[in-house]
Amino acid sequence: MSTQPSQHHLDVQGGSIYYELRGSGPILLVVGQPMTSAAFGPLADLLAEDHTVVTYDPHGLGESTVDDPSLAVTPEIEADDLAHIVDAIGGKADVFGTSGAAVAGLALVARHPEKVGTLIAHEPPLPELLPDAPHVRKAVDDVEDAYRAHVTGAAFGKFASLVMHSGPVSEDGVPPVAWPPPGADGQDGEGGVAAAGMPPEPTAKQQADDELFFLRMLKPFIRYQPAVDVLRTARPRVVVAVGGASHQEIPSRSAEALAQQLGTSATVFPGDHAGFLADPAGFAAKIRELLTESR
Repeated sequence: MSTQPSQHHLDVQGGSIYYELRGSGPILLVVGQPMTSAAFGPLADLLAEDHTVVTYDPHGLGESTVDDPSLAVTPEIEADDLAHIVDAIGGKADVFGTSGAAVAGLALVARHPEKVGTLIAHEPPLPELLPDAPHVRKAVDDVEDAYRAHVTGAAFGKFASLVMHSGPVSEDGVPPVAWPPPGADGQDGEGGVAAAGMPPEPTAKQQADDELFFLRMLKPFIRYQPAVDVLRTARPRVVVAVGGASHQEIPSRSAEALAQQLGTSATVFPGDHAGFLADPAGFAAKIRELLTESR
């Protein structure tokens, strides 16, 4: 059953953050990056049965705004944004963060440990922890170069090729994948237009979000080095999670490497990197299980 969220805007340093609230009970942030609030609606609805669930649009994306779009958006900035949201609601929060927001969650624990009970960091992409980090850096440079030369389509193609690649990245980079995938947005997978017609032109806001992600956000997050010593001794419990159906892509390899450095084992969640979309009920059950263990 869908729960109608309340909508909020919060002024923060450098912009304004949009967030939504559902339910009542202990505060639980359910966040992703670059995914915005809408992607987490089904999962948030389930968790709102016994939590005050917060979803949000990351710094400068979606309904969130930035005063100066030329500035970098870093994990530390997003961590401070999340801390401000917790303060605005009042109390202390548990956090489920996936993908880039798992990276922001690690920064939140390092910078504001008093505001966090448990952090569940689901597949944080942290290739600086991996032996093939130099090759990943070069591949990310190629993504940014593609955006500057050809704007969104080419950049998304290279980005998708990188994040979908299984196993270490070689000196030669990663093989390209078909992008957009067959059947997506009216494309037939071979560059032709299917009967559904041409894909819609992106809005000015979508173009601004793409530029922010590719030129201001991607590198600061993908090159973030977590404060492992701080996380290992932090008062908040840090749970590193990995998708059971993931296949040694950068996020899942990063999660395993982080768990090893923290002296723990990665907790297995249903599905792959985007498992929360395919199986929100399975994710809700696993999140509840882990939070119950923490109490």
